[in-house]
Amino acid sequence: MKQNEVTRKCIVSGKILTKDQLLRFVLGPNNEIIPDFKKKLPGKGIYVSNSKVDLHKAIEKNLFAKALKKNVKVVENMEVMVERILYNSALQAISLSRKGGAFITGMEKVLEALKKGNVDFLLEASDAGADGKEKILRAAKHIEIFSFFTSEELDKALDRINTVHCAFTKSEISKLVSHEFRKLADFLNS
Repeated sequence: MKQNEVTRKCIVSGKILTKDQLLRFVLGPNNEIIPDFKKKLPGKGIYVSNSKVDLHKAIEKNLFAKALKKNVKVVENMEVMVERILYNSALQAISLSRKGGAFITGMEKVLEALKKGNVDFLLEASDAGADGKEKILRAAKHIEIFSFFTSEELDKALDRINTVHCAFTKSEISKLVSHEFRKLADFLNS
């Protein structure tokens, strides 16, 4: 942790973590717990580490109510809602990187970018063919490959057809996309 980073305490683990490592919730109307990952809603933030397991524990053990010292309602299927929000944020980040020119699609173009050493990380459709995955994996070597979305989901988000292999070039926009991908990966893999 950097000295000037803002930290908060997870209501599940009790660990002090940076805000980037946490999911923020607030108490909304009707005493309902609402996700506030953009940190824009008014009210006292209640923080849970960016972990599906910890979110489940917070709900199961009624830790939101304990943290606020009052009865609260947790939206039904909160875990699914949180995953969906993180998933959609990652898809929106892809679209932003495309508009910003930091995004390459197509097997041959991705392989060429990898040869040039201009790739920050890769995204591969979860339903990509084994032969294509193998080619990209061999060429990528140490570059991280994410695989959250189907080809159909990528096509829809990018308004394209047959989006399977994608590369994000080294840029500031790619850092934002990587942050969104990492947040989703950490949540799913916890």
